[in-house]
Amino acid sequence: MKNFIVRTITSVFFVATIVVSFLNPLAMVFLFALITGMTIWELVGLVNERPFVQVNRFISTVAGVYFFLAMAGHCSGRVTSDTVFIPYLITIIYLLVAELYLKAKDPINDWAYTMLPQLYVALPFSMINVLAFPAEGEFSFVLPLSVFVFLWLNDAGAYCIGSLLGRHKLFPRISPGKSWEGSIGGALLVVGGAALIWYLLSSYVPEQTNLSLWQWAGQGLTVVVFGTWGDLVESLLKRTLGIKDSGNVLPGHGGMLDRFDSTLLAMPAAVVYLFTLTLL
Repeated sequence: MKNFIVRTITSVFFVATIVVSFLNPLAMVFLFALITGMTIWELVGLVNERPFVQVNRFISTVAGVYFFLAMAGHCSGRVTSDTVFIPYLITIIYLLVAELYLKAKDPINDWAYTMLPQLYVALPFSMINVLAFPAEGEFSFVLPLSVFVFLWLNDAGAYCIGSLLGRHKLFPRISPGKSWEGSIGGALLVVGGAALIWYLLSSYVPEQTNLSLWQWAGQGLTVVVFGTWGDLVESLLKRTLGIKDSGNVLPGHGGMLDRFDSTLLAMPAAVVYLFTLTLL
């Protein structure tokens, strides 16, 4: 019971923080730059516990945060030159070349784990900027926030329906608690949420988006599928590392990877979906 209360309080604070941050572009950029840094720091700390792995935790974290901020400046139109990405590229080159002088037992491991946080964390989080700034100088909270709303609805629906009706395991080798019934229940709740978002936007703030009802439903289902895969990918990562939680920074929820695992695949998938529809 105590753990449930702690999880609930953390969830309410977590949701409120994200929603409020989207009311102001600078607040959004600051919050997710911080989240990017904390998540990379956590991930590098975990992989550095593996045998023969020595990833530079500080430089990897700074590089990932810089990439997020560079994407924010580029997408928002505040930075018009592509040279903003040069320091990031130089940092990645440095991290690779440094292995020549570190005399590590397995430099290939170091190279692989050096790139993992950039591809798995920094790049997906930076896609928030693509959704938040669909046109140069224009900020819109609808598309990036909708991804989180769909993920929350999917989690709620999957948990409730899975607890009541779950019989058939979705992926027992990786996550024994997930069921097909829960996944379907989460997807149905997300489609209903997508329809509600479409109705509210078209009725009260039509200038915020030009997605049709079916396009919103497609966006929701895209988030459901890739968000579920994101959860499973992080579960596989934790099983490989032999840990239960990625950290303890969020009481009752574990670490940053535990909280944002679904986001790391759902966010770039949403960008690809909307680009496919030529809406970005």
